[in-house]
Amino acid sequence: MLNYKAKVFLIVSLGFVVGVFGASFFYPNILNAFFIHLILLLAVIIFFVFYDQKNIILTSLAFLFFAFGFLITQNKIDKINSFKNMPQKMDFLGRGMIAMEPKTKDNRQELIFSSNSNYKILIQESAFKKYIYGEEINLKCQLEIPKNMTNSDFDYRSYLARQDIFYLCQKSDIEKTGRNLGNYFYGAVVTIKNSFSAKIYSLIPSPEAGLLEGLIIGGSGNLSKEIQANFSRTGMTHIVAVSGYNITIVAEYLMFLGLFLGLWRRQAFWFALFGVWVFILMTGFPSSAIRAGVMGTLLLYAMKNGRLANAGNAILFATSVMLFWNPLLLRYDVGFQLSFLATIGIVYFYPICNEYISKKLEKYPPIFSFIAEIFFMSLSAQLFVLPIILFNFKTLSIISSLSNILVLPILPITMLLGFLAVFISFIFQPLAILFSWLAYLPLHYEILTINYLASLKFSALEVSLSWQGVLAWYIILISAIFYLKRKIKCQTAS
Repeated sequence: MLNYKAKVFLIVSLGFVVGVFGASFFYPNILNAFFIHLILLLAVIIFFVFYDQKNIILTSLAFLFFAFGFLITQNKIDKINSFKNMPQKMDFLGRGMIAMEPKTKDNRQELIFSSNSNYKILIQESAFKKYIYGEEINLKCQLEIPKNMTNSDFDYRSYLARQDIFYLCQKSDIEKTGRNLGNYFYGAVVTIKNSFSAKIYSLIPSPEAGLLEGLIIGGSGNLSKEIQANFSRTGMTHIVAVSGYNITIVAEYLMFLGLFLGLWRRQAFWFALFGVWVFILMTGFPSSAIRAGVMGTLLLYAMKNGRLANAGNAILFATSVMLFWNPLLLRYDVGFQLSFLATIGIVYFYPICNEYISKKLEKYPPIFSFIAEIFFMSLSAQLFVLPIILFNFKTLSIISSLSNILVLPILPITMLLGFLAVFISFIFQPLAILFSWLAYLPLHYEILTINYLASLKFSALEVSLSWQGVLAWYIILISAIFYLKRKIKCQTAS
């Protein structure tokens, strides 16, 4: 049972998240601002009139923070909608800086331009002319408000607006005028990341170098389109994506690796935590990696204290903080959704599986328990993220569990060997070459395995899921968790 303070914390955080959810999906079609302000007023009145009745106070707090979450999300949505009334195209001439690290893909690079205005501009440029974060530029172009495709449910305008990007730049004319205008720490991190990337390609051939870059730094942009498609068909995209689905799995296996190496639980926790945040540092600290890192840290903390199933409040708190910072994440950032749901799956579903398999496999060698843990941990995350994947990407990987079992166990050692090879190359090149060959072997195995599994005719199917299907999936999944928990509790009591 929760104590009163924990109950207040739970109610406040949950009310806030539900408010953000309500505005994200139902404003202004069903819920409007007048109705929410009325709820806010009634909640305040009830709070002061019945201040000595705990249950009524909890109810008023729930509605109070529901209204607060709704209103801050509404303000963001209203800001997006206000741009619909602006001219669809207009000329722009101004000075500013490259506000984020440029992203390169298919001989194109995306630049995010920021000036003194309250919005940012997305620029599509050729990859042949290099730009860096913090670089000052004079920009001349024709601005255009992003358009949503008529034959797609994807809200591209809101997807960009979550980063305060409200315009696209067409026919750009860019003149470099200076450097080092950005944040010094972030600029240093980006420089380190780019140095690591260059070292990877100098030590290891492609496509293994592209995979190692994705594992250490994040992203699959330098893998061929064929290999990227194979990763998608086998359900392995998460290992090169900076998302909670990646980091929570890696965090778990680093914890297991630490315990396997003979560390105590507390020591294994610090070992895994260090590994997770080194990974995030190498990705260049994008917001998606920071969110996933927070989820992974909470998961590790719960494992360290042996209370994996009691980490719900901490996850809810982290989610509330992230949504307070940017409420648009809930609907328009798939990475945020995967980070949250993968962690929830491991926290709530995996302990049920572990309770079951630990008893069934007591008489067998430890290797069977290890394989079962990998399978059920992957399954726990996949069950919770699969509806979002089907809704957004419309691909169902039939052999995802098999590919995870064959690849995930060796990812920590792959990342460790790859990281050591790159790190040592800055100090002593001959030793780095030895480590690079050691890293190449598991990298080559992983790519061969994924390519082979993807070549199988039954590896993946095109399956789409409506939002009603997503809702039904989670209702069934949550009901199953309650049923299984009650069944285990009854068996334990008897």
